[in-house]
Amino acid sequence: MAINLEHEETVNAVDCCSPGTERKSHHSDKVKSNLTSRLNRIEGQIRGIKGLIERDTYCDDVITQIAATQSALNSVAKILLEGHLKTCVLERIQDGDDEVLDEVLVTIQKLMKK
Repeated sequence: MAINLEHEETVNAVDCCSPGTERKSHHSDKVKSNLTSRLNRIEGQIRGIKGLIERDTYCDDVITQIAATQSALNSVAKILLEGHLKTCVLERIQDGDDEVLDEVLVTIQKLMKK
């Protein structure tokens, strides 16, 4: 099963979970830049929502902006999850570490909580 989100550059990670090393992700500069840009925009959206509330903006309009921000955060999570599955998880499964599947399932459950 191939996961192919619109962000192909997420696959450029290297050796995230070698035995005896600290667990870290290793995103390419392109991926880091993409994620940072997205998070900067989300940060701006959050400040905008705060301003809407301070200006007593109509609730429906604020909720619409909150929904857009949640969608943007979900996009960041999808990019990270895709990269994680294609690198760290695949590597650990190939190394015989099937426990990583339970870890991924817990992560997905956290993402799906509402």
